[in-house]
Amino acid sequence: MRTGFGYDSHRFAEGRDFILGGIRIPYEKGLAGHSDADALIHALIDAILGALCAGDIGTHFPDTDDRYKNISSLVLLDHTVRMAKEKGFAVESMDSTIIAQAPKLAPHIGPMREVLSEALNTALVSIKAKTNEGMGFIGRGEGIAAFAVCVLKPV
Repeated sequence: MRTGFGYDSHRFAEGRDFILGGIRIPYEKGLAGHSDADALIHALIDAILGALCAGDIGTHFPDTDDRYKNISSLVLLDHTVRMAKEKGFAVESMDSTIIAQAPKLAPHIGPMREVLSEALNTALVSIKAKTNEGMGFIGRGEGIAAFAVCVLKPV
């Protein structure tokens, strides 16, 4: 078994859809980034890559490569899961925490879990949402952050 940890954060931006955990969440702003800026999936990708000792998301999907411009992070996650399989591993479980002052994420946790369970081929997907109690860039509503831990099992 191997364990990996990932983190990502993105600022909010006008004129973009808010994509998180592979779903579109109704909100007045989206997240700024080269891809769809799905901070939860980016943290998860880094967790998987960490468990594989295979670098980070920027190494595999650099923001200087136009192939990844506005790409769905689910596509990047699929590539990462296939990479793990090629190295003899599958995702056993994933635990994550999203930190966002707004919007309220509780109503969206179920659909995110469904999408990520399918993408990871495991029912052991945990997603929690917290606020930052008004502190820092998250508390001021400037952006969000996400943390993820994954456990890989040999296959």
